[in-house]
Amino acid sequence: MNAKACRHESATFEITLARAFIAISLVLTMSAVPQSAGAQHADRSGKEVVDTLCISCHGTGASGAPRIGDKKAWEKRASQGLTGLTKNALKGIRQMPPHGGNPQLSDTEIERAITYMVNQSGGNWTEPVSRTSKTADRTGEQIVRTQCAKCHESGVGGAPRIGDRAAWTPRVKQGLDGVVRSAIKGHGAMPPRGGMADLTDSEIRSAVIYMFNYGTVPQKQQ
Repeated sequence: MNAKACRHESATFEITLARAFIAISLVLTMSAVPQSAGAQHADRSGKEVVDTLCISCHGTGASGAPRIGDKKAWEKRASQGLTGLTKNALKGIRQMPPHGGNPQLSDTEIERAITYMVNQSGGNWTEPVSRTSKTADRTGEQIVRTQCAKCHESGVGGAPRIGDRAAWTPRVKQGLDGVVRSAIKGHGAMPPRGGMADLTDSEIRSAVIYMFNYGTVPQKQQ
């Protein structure tokens, strides 16, 4: 075999070896992906997070933390809504460190823990869904039947009754966005987000439109 043939054979071998190395690397990388994905635990429930972490302070009220079950202590905090309370928990507040001292907690887990503690203290919030599993917004009718009807069905506290155009028209004249903002912030006897901290802005808008249109637009049969 001459020198030229040897060089060609050597180059071919090096190329083959390089390709084999790349192929093996890809296989190893791909096999590691499911393992890594599996290591990302599913978001835990609020109770699980509270029982393993938050209970250390919120169970007894240590260091000024609102004690779980203390309705008066949680009532004022609950008025901030889930967004406000979550922001405090993420950043840390007073003696509570960011993420409650566990940086591995996801935002959803923190929201669920807050919701659980609020509900154990007289609240009636819905546990947030995972960020990784997008769910459709609830309809205006579903929200109204679940929450808004408690006051808007009979007009408790001056709330405009569902379908009462005479009562709703002056409010809607200022613009739908204004009515929605008012519902988000709270107005008169109505607490922020109508008392359901997990309602999205679009869900509140749907509920307002449903109450305004009720009786004038044919309702779907359930």
